[in-house]
Amino acid sequence: MIVMKFGGTSVADSEAIARTISIIGGRLDRKPIVVVSALSKVTDLLYKIADSASEGDRKAADEYIETLQSRHITLAEELLEGNPMLEEARTKVADICSELKNFVGAVCALGELTDRSKARIISRGEWLSSTVICYAMNSRGIITNFIDARKMIITSDNHMKGEPDKAEIMKRVPEAVSAAFSGADAVITQGFISSTVKGEPTVLGRGGSDYSASLIGMAVDAESIEIWTDVDGVRTADPRIVPCTKNISRISFEEAAEMAHFGAKVLHPMTIEPAVMKNIPVYVLNSMNPGGEGTAILHSDKIEDGVKSVSYKENILLMNIFSTRMINVSGFLQRVFAAFSEHKVSVDLISTSEANISLTMDGNQDIDAVVGELSKFADVDVDRDKAQISVIGKNIVNLRGLLKQTMSSLKDCNVYMISQGASFVNISFVVDRSSMKDAVREVHRYLFENKDYESGDQRIR
Repeated sequence: MIVMKFGGTSVADSEAIARTISIIGGRLDRKPIVVVSALSKVTDLLYKIADSASEGDRKAADEYIETLQSRHITLAEELLEGNPMLEEARTKVADICSELKNFVGAVCALGELTDRSKARIISRGEWLSSTVICYAMNSRGIITNFIDARKMIITSDNHMKGEPDKAEIMKRVPEAVSAAFSGADAVITQGFISSTVKGEPTVLGRGGSDYSASLIGMAVDAESIEIWTDVDGVRTADPRIVPCTKNISRISFEEAAEMAHFGAKVLHPMTIEPAVMKNIPVYVLNSMNPGGEGTAILHSDKIEDGVKSVSYKENILLMNIFSTRMINVSGFLQRVFAAFSEHKVSVDLISTSEANISLTMDGNQDIDAVVGELSKFADVDVDRDKAQISVIGKNIVNLRGLLKQTMSSLKDCNVYMISQGASFVNISFVVDRSSMKDAVREVHRYLFENKDYESGDQRIR
């Protein structure tokens, strides 16, 4: 049994979906569980619908819903032309959109959009795409049964970013999948959407379809998890800003997790964790180039040492906490991190000295309450508009001269903080946001385009 997740660009239109169905058809002997995202740009449209509802603008919301319905009915007509299933598919799409329209009308009347209501609205994209694709697969002779992901992926009651209840998921998924495979060649379900144990709507957060696929793979002990996207696997850097990136054929779970957390766009940051629990290989593949090699994400034992990529986070805050009272005083760090925990602010990098703690965090987080709490017992300074560059690879601590030479490539920009994790998987640098793109290009040029560089016994891989 394998899990195949297809992102928005892989199901963007009828041509992309036809290609996706062909890929699935080549794996029927492996019992594919298909996880699909909303069509490309549909989630953005649903956020507009939610925003219009929160403002009480029913006219705008209804117009957006008409656009949503029209796009999916047109898609069904293109995929099911001449097939008797078309009328049923049209009706299903119309019913889903009608239900959404009624719900949005109620929100407009109340004049309040709760997170619970917002989750219900934005989850419609995956529901629509999986409905149309299920009909299309059946029309092409692939007997496919439909599973409601909300019955399987159970989370906390944080409606807009549910925390998966892995024990409940492990219990529910195998039962649902086993029942759905009765008499079927494949089953299809939705990424991103979920519910609480009471059945209230939740979502896993932006990009959460990868996470859904990994959770399902974990629960069924899948042979592999395939993440189908629009690029040929994981690259040595973001090709949008670095012109000469290379494909990475194999990386470890730890390297992939670091890359995702520190800015790589190919994977959702939480994708790797469930796969690691069961040691399930994850493959990142290109639905527009199905014959491509892609990238295999495997156990560390199967991966060679060396630098794999240069990742970045473009909008971070650098916080410096200074207090002479932390010198030789136990419990100071506990007090600092209690403030972050209480106000639900997550931290990326940490560096400490005798009287100073430096930390980075996502620039989109609200840190005012944390600063207020910390200021009661320390001096707090926040530098905004910073960026973080991370050099990621297995056992990079063993690469002679790596830090010295990487710092040399950053000679034209200010470096405010350096952090190396104890896992020896990454070295990170904090620079000005305005310098970030040039700095990433320079670091990548040195590490991957400089033929004179030697990393210990071997060239960087």
